[in-house]
Amino acid sequence: MLDGILIFIIFLGPLIFFHELGHFFFARLAGVRVEVFSIGFGPKILKFKKGDTEYAVSIIPLGGYVKMFGDDPLSEVELTEEEKKVAYTHKSKWARFWIVFGGPLANFVLAFFIYWGLVGFGEKVPQTRFGVLPEESKFYQAGIRTGDVLKKINDQEIVSFDDLNLVDSHVNSVQVERLDETKTFNLDQNGVDFVQTFSKFNGLFRAPIFLKPGSGYYYLRSPEYKNRDLAIEEYLSLGLTQFELVKITSSLNQVSEFRRENIDLDESVKTDIMIDDPKNLLSAIREIGFYNTDLVISSISADSAASEKNLKGGEVITEINDKPIYSFIADLKPHISQMKKGETVDLTLVSEEGSREVELSPREIEINGNKIMAIGISPDLKLNPVKMVEVRTKGFFNSLGKAWGRTSEAMVKTLVGFKRLVTGDVSLEQMGGPLAIGSVAKDSFYISISMFFRLMALISINLGIINLFPIPVLDGGHIVFIILEAINGGPLSRKKLQYAQQIGLSLLLCLIVLALYNDINRIF
Repeated sequence: MLDGILIFIIFLGPLIFFHELGHFFFARLAGVRVEVFSIGFGPKILKFKKGDTEYAVSIIPLGGYVKMFGDDPLSEVELTEEEKKVAYTHKSKWARFWIVFGGPLANFVLAFFIYWGLVGFGEKVPQTRFGVLPEESKFYQAGIRTGDVLKKINDQEIVSFDDLNLVDSHVNSVQVERLDETKTFNLDQNGVDFVQTFSKFNGLFRAPIFLKPGSGYYYLRSPEYKNRDLAIEEYLSLGLTQFELVKITSSLNQVSEFRRENIDLDESVKTDIMIDDPKNLLSAIREIGFYNTDLVISSISADSAASEKNLKGGEVITEINDKPIYSFIADLKPHISQMKKGETVDLTLVSEEGSREVELSPREIEINGNKIMAIGISPDLKLNPVKMVEVRTKGFFNSLGKAWGRTSEAMVKTLVGFKRLVTGDVSLEQMGGPLAIGSVAKDSFYISISMFFRLMALISINLGIINLFPIPVLDGGHIVFIILEAINGGPLSRKKLQYAQQIGLSLLLCLIVLALYNDINRIF
């Protein structure tokens, strides 16, 4: 919880600081006296004064402000000639335009320099891979398989997951990499639908490690791809029929990442497997006494249904109500969590002592505010590590061009995204607020620092564009007032300004409430 808050502040802080710095820079350039430069709203927790300006950090880190002398067009206070020289409202229309536009401009410049740094110094980002694809999915039917690495969409290069935010409005084709082969598949899908479907089929890639009770752990591999780190899900998808189970001699408790090179094997203790139907891989392995480790009980919670019935660590759960299961995440957990109070379930357990059946009554627990049914076990879930891609530096001048290309492309795609929200092509439910931003910022931070900064650049561009919306109280609304003032030949009347600000504030509040509602709705 605390780490998420800290990451959110680290993520949002620079975006707010540079936005307000843009206003501050052009205000001082025009000779306007800046009274307050604050990061955050509400009560000030840190502050100091230098010259005419008080610099502060306020308690609510969801924005900031630059308070300029004479910036209230509705004020009736008469200014002296000396005060008019440093008052915002007495500067030229052109000067006021740049003061207002300076905030969004700083966000665009920040995004450019972030992209420039990433391209210039090189990046390390996770592979953009397709997750576990069911046969009925549109992706599978098009020829895409679990674990395929997404390389291009409509000839647009895809390097990381945040590149999906820049996908065209319609996807006609995708290019993937599968076992060092490049394949292209035709699709006919809406861009937003593609991204949502891609995100839906993420899944987990289980390491190909199996337990033989009484004998130990074994590593599954295909003779055809001995030195590749393929997951169980990939083996199930690739249509392979010949496998080997090789004895693992290293202690898995000391292995942090289940890569092939981190595991010691005894090649003299090996079991060959031939199957007719690749879909039956796990059942064929089970028939000869081997079990995937995510069904092995790793630990048992005290005062739980599992502890009451004396389940033991190391036992393997193989059946629910006499029906074979092959996955903790896909089979066991959903079945238990959807049960009702008072219902019972029969589990078949296997160990080196043989098999036994146990009847359990799951109990209700609360996780992150959500109540679910559980039996109180943790699986021995061993996952393949996320595969990272190192993008090498493009050189100084090439990096400039690449950074500008990313920045301009992100700006165009963001504008298109907002247009589709307005026209109804995309549901307003897709809007996210501070909770959504905090969640993705935290996720990206723990994936890689490159992902964190890529997301920061994209949100910076979003922040700049949102502030240019022609809504009074936003920067775009102030720019509209300046343009109307130029057309009108003088300032707008107090009454019109009051009406406009009231309407603008109402619209802004509606957007904030909608974004927060969507955030809360995603949680609950």
